[in-house]
Amino acid sequence: MSQLMADTSSRTDVSTDGDTDPRDLGSDRGQMMLAAASDSSGSKDKLDQKTLRRLAQNREAARKSRLRKKAYVQQLENSRLKLTQLEQELQRARQQGVFISSSGDQAHSTGGNGALAFDAEHSRWLEEKNRQMNELRSALNAHSGDAELRIIVDGVMTHYEELFRIKSNAAKNDVFHLLSGMWKTPAERCFLWLGGFRSSELLKLLANQLEPMTERQVMGLNSLQQTSQQAEDALSQGMESLQQSLAETLSSGTLGSSSSDNVASYMGQMAMAMGQLGTLEGFIRQADNLRLQTLQQMIRVLTTRQSARALLAIHDYTSRLRALSSLWLARPRE
Repeated sequence: MSQLMADTSSRTDVSTDGDTDPRDLGSDRGQMMLAAASDSSGSKDKLDQKTLRRLAQNREAARKSRLRKKAYVQQLENSRLKLTQLEQELQRARQQGVFISSSGDQAHSTGGNGALAFDAEHSRWLEEKNRQMNELRSALNAHSGDAELRIIVDGVMTHYEELFRIKSNAAKNDVFHLLSGMWKTPAERCFLWLGGFRSSELLKLLANQLEPMTERQVMGLNSLQQTSQQAEDALSQGMESLQQSLAETLSSGTLGSSSSDNVASYMGQMAMAMGQLGTLEGFIRQADNLRLQTLQQMIRVLTTRQSARALLAIHDYTSRLRALSSLWLARPRE
């Protein structure tokens, strides 16, 4: 009996040690759930912090963008005010008579359209001149009479007058285009002088092309050549004086300064320089008048047949210059 109670007690002790209280199990689950909830809350807090940082960055970027936009708008406003001020200064300079060209008119507007229009007109003029020269050459080869030759020669001279009229109109739109000679071939530009040929040089070229000539004709052409040379020298000196005056005008004052205090001085310089550039149109017109008058005087000195030969010689010379340009541009390049 005593042995049985001892066994029972032993089993009871083992059972008590091996079993778990349900309340203890519930406590463990709660702790696990609290730990999981704590982890979830921490992750959520981390996400919230990232979102907050991102929102803060976006707000800062938006603020900087607004500042940049405001600064840009302010810059545009300052530029507009400065432009208005420049326009007012220029208008005052015009009203004071500084912005005057050689003819007393205000400077004409320039643009590429004027240059293109002149190039097209000059091309058509050149085609008509080629036709007239072919007609004149045929008449000479056919030994036509002086009356027929005179009609053709007069037509050629009238055509030259048309060229100088076209150039006069072009100078009002873009005088630099005429001076640059971009409407000429490269070889022709080598001999360009104030937008055209030198009359004195052409007369030298004709000296050996018109023989025989009388002593009076020789003296007449020599005198004409000297007069043309003197007039060309005077115009060249005038151009040099203009360039020097223009350089002095643009270099006066302080160079390299962009201070707003110098705006009035700057605009005064520009207005004066524009007035000086306005005289370029006068130089072109005087040079073309000299060219036309030289041709007209030459025709008066020579006979009708000599005049025809002289006009053909001038045409052939310029044609060879254009042919030389074409050969030069087409040359093989190593």
